[in-house]
Amino acid sequence: MARATQVLIDLHALKENYQKAKSLAPDSLAYAVIKANAYGHGLTQVANSLVSVVDGFAVACVDEAVLLREMGVLLPILVLEGPMGPDECQSALDLDLQIAIHNEQQIQWLSQLDEGDLHLHVKVDSGMHRLGFSPQLVPSIISQLHKLRVVNDIQLMSHFACADDPNHVFTAEQIQNMDGLMAMGLPMSLSNSAAIFSLPQCHHQLIRPGIMLYGASPLLGQYGPDLDLQPVMTLQSEVIAIHQIKAGESVGYGQGFIAQQDSLIAVVAIGYGDGYPRSAKNGTPVLIKGKSWPLAGRVSMDMITVDVTGSDIQLGDRATLWGIGLSADVVAEHCGTIAYELFCQLTNRVNRHYLGS
Repeated sequence: MARATQVLIDLHALKENYQKAKSLAPDSLAYAVIKANAYGHGLTQVANSLVSVVDGFAVACVDEAVLLREMGVLLPILVLEGPMGPDECQSALDLDLQIAIHNEQQIQWLSQLDEGDLHLHVKVDSGMHRLGFSPQLVPSIISQLHKLRVVNDIQLMSHFACADDPNHVFTAEQIQNMDGLMAMGLPMSLSNSAAIFSLPQCHHQLIRPGIMLYGASPLLGQYGPDLDLQPVMTLQSEVIAIHQIKAGESVGYGQGFIAQQDSLIAVVAIGYGDGYPRSAKNGTPVLIKGKSWPLAGRVSMDMITVDVTGSDIQLGDRATLWGIGLSADVVAEHCGTIAYELFCQLTNRVNRHYLGS
């Protein structure tokens, strides 16, 4: 009998979340961001589910794009980090990939190619200082690119550092930096999930929904359900032991939990070996039999312990760690992280089951 720890991926909910993005920016194309194994949800399954409804895909690297092409995906694919060498420039040409360009070396690699038909996204460093050309350099960069034999279309893109806080003054600075390039008349892509919700003036020609596709909130102080997003990933396991302990007794490594009263402790078969975060604190919610119960004690490699005092919970009862009934955003808050990391760090030991198509 297989270990009970499993994750359910609701592909219908995934599609509904994509349609939510489209409804918020009806005049824009929307490339579904499926980098990092579709945020831990499974690149192949997510791409196959979305391929009939999306305008295109965005991935982090050429290797991810190659996998999509090998699957038979013919839609536009944008490589957000751009090429990492001249061979990847050639691959982009051969596979008809759209690539981000963010440094002079990449332009040099492109200049070595024979004639082609590349669609480039020039990344502008509007203030995040991660990747991209300064706004002042962009006109000369565009001029250089137009002289290359392999370049067809060019558009501009950038990324907001603080779009998760709609009132952050830095976002206004970044928008102003990009507005200064509007006179060039090039298509533009600025909006990640947070900006799709909070900055409609920045939707432009192309939006890039990422975390919202998977049902988690991109905005501070709000959870996925608050934004009418449906959870896609539900992480489950089951109760494998139940212990009655006395007031003053401890649970787990380092005596991480001391009972303040006679307590009933349930052991659930999941731990950091499965990707459940070791940083989860006492009180992190776990859903068992439709009710939220607090984590009690440190997360182990294979198990967690939950205070279920006063319940009728029994061996074999299902526990939901996040997903339907318990937002991953809520769990992430208790763990001092974000839902992105919860999704991405699940290990291969967790059995994955896909619902819908």
